[in-house]
Amino acid sequence: MIDLRSDTVTTPTEGMRAAIAAAAVGDEQKREDPTVTALQDRVAALLGHEAALFLPTATMANQIALKLHGRPGDVLLAEETSHVLVYEYGGVAAHAGLLTRGLPGEGGRLRAEQVRAAAAPSTKAADQRATVLSLEDTHNNAGGRVWPLDELDAVVEAARELGLALHLDGARLLNAATAQGVEPARIASRFDTVTLCLSKGLGCPLGALLAGSEELLGRAWREKHLFGGAMRQAGIVAAGGLYALDHHVGRLADDHVRARRLAEALHAAGVPIDLERVETNFVQIDLAPLGLGRDEALARLREAGVGLSATIHPTVIRAVTHLQVSDADIADASRLIGETLLA
Repeated sequence: MIDLRSDTVTTPTEGMRAAIAAAAVGDEQKREDPTVTALQDRVAALLGHEAALFLPTATMANQIALKLHGRPGDVLLAEETSHVLVYEYGGVAAHAGLLTRGLPGEGGRLRAEQVRAAAAPSTKAADQRATVLSLEDTHNNAGGRVWPLDELDAVVEAARELGLALHLDGARLLNAATAQGVEPARIASRFDTVTLCLSKGLGCPLGALLAGSEELLGRAWREKHLFGGAMRQAGIVAAGGLYALDHHVGRLADDHVRARRLAEALHAAGVPIDLERVETNFVQIDLAPLGLGRDEALARLREAGVGLSATIHPTVIRAVTHLQVSDADIADASRLIGETLLA
C-alpha cells in the first residue's frame, strides 16, 4: 500500500537505525545521557532559545509548556481547531486547570484584533483572565498551512501588549521554515516556549523537544518528572533525533514538491482540490462535490492500494507525503486516487 495517511507512519531508515544502535547513553533522569544532552543543545540553538528539554511526545511537551504559563482558572486562547484543543483530550484542563477559548481562524491563523478582543481585561478583578496564547505552525487541521511572518508578527505583538505568554505548537515547524525559506529560529524565537516533534516529517520513531528560557526549562524539568516523562538511557531514542537533524531536514522540501505534484495531478483529473491550500506536505480532498461519504471513499482507496485519512472536517480527507514516499509512489497514487474517486 502507498501509505499517505500521515507523516507519522514513517519508520526509521537504515542510517537512523545504525545511529540508534551506536548511541552513547547514560541515566537521563540524572542528566548523564550525553546523546540527550547533545540533542537538547542542538535544538535549543536551532530554535533560537536558551535551552531545550527532550520528551517522549509533542503532546506532553505542549501540556508542560501550557502548565508553565498559567494558573488553574486562567484562560488559554488558541485557534478553535488547533491540536491543543482538538487532539489533546482536554489535557490543559486536566493537567493545568486552564479554561480554553477557541477562536475561529482562517487557514489555522488568527488576527491580532481577535486576540485583543478575547484577552481584553475584565472590569472585575476576580474574573478569570487570559494568560497564554498558543499558535500552531504548520497547522494540522488547516491542511499543513503556514503562518506568513507578517501576520505572525502582528499577532505576537498584540499578545505582548496584553501581557500574554506565547507558546508555539511547532510539531511541524521545520516544514514551515522550509516552505518559507527561513531559519527555524526566525519563527520560533518569537515565542516563550516552542514544541518540536521528531516523529513526523523527521522520521524518528518517537520523541519531541520543548524549548524556552533557562528559567522556564528549569521548571519544565520538574513537570517532566510529574508527567512521567523522565527516562533512563534515552540516548537510544535521542540518537535518532540527531541523525534526523543531520539528514532529514533538508529533504523536507522533497515532501513539499511531491505533495504539490500530487495535488496538481489530481486537480487536473477533476478531483476537488484547492491548490492554494497546498503549502507543505498535506493535500486535502473535498468529497462533497463527488457525492461520496468519507468512510466509503477511504475504504475504496484502501482497496485500490492507497492509504489516505479522515480529518475533523466531515467531507474532507487528506494525503500526507513523507520521507518514505517516492516519486514513483506519487505517480501511482495520482492515478489510483483519481480512478477510484472519479469512478
